[in-house]
Amino acid sequence: MAIAGLTDTDIRVRDAVMRQLEWDPEVNASEIGVAAKGGTVTLTGFIESYAGKLAAERAAKRVKGVRAVANDIEVRLKLERTDADIAADAARALELRSSVPDTVQATVRNGHVTLTGRVAWPYQLREAEKAIRYIRGVKGIANHITMDARGLERDVRHRIVQALHRNANLDANRISVTVTGGTAVLTGTVGSWLQRESAERAAADAPGIVHVDNRIVVEPPSMDEVPDELC
Repeated sequence: MAIAGLTDTDIRVRDAVMRQLEWDPEVNASEIGVAAKGGTVTLTGFIESYAGKLAAERAAKRVKGVRAVANDIEVRLKLERTDADIAADAARALELRSSVPDTVQATVRNGHVTLTGRVAWPYQLREAEKAIRYIRGVKGIANHITMDARGLERDVRHRIVQALHRNANLDANRISVTVTGGTAVLTGTVGSWLQRESAERAAADAPGIVHVDNRIVVEPPSMDEVPDELC
């Protein structure tokens, strides 16, 4: 039976999230509260690390029926650390993470780390945050790193090329890809119109692409290239 405006589904989701938190070895759920309504789960209470806070959020998202998570858990350290100590550890962590360029910087205020700077690739934004996440004393991370537009274009082009190579119906070595802004330009040759369309769909599905300029030329194989059994 539903209670206090909660449906049976809300109660089921809340209880399932609580069990998932207790099951997860990365989460100390002893001081975490869970509320659920209409597929939205709210996490409250306290935990001793920022990594634990993120782990609790991931655990909640794994539960069937959860469509959104409001993570209001507060990081409460057992032993406080100074911002200077955290900043020193952050600088060292970023230095040791070879995938993060030295253009990335961290500032710390009241245990909250703000990342700034510019990177060339999307994964470098994620790697910088991962480097900081497990530092003892961190209460939160604000990632304000920006990405060079040329880096974004290189990443999108790389994704399109990979998608072309995964397509068994295409000879991706005969197709060239360039990306400018939100436009992908395809050139080269294929053996059929179907292959031309397959290449265009692969490019159109890439993140950030709003237009595909398909300049691929269809060149059917000559009779000399067709296997004898097909003649």
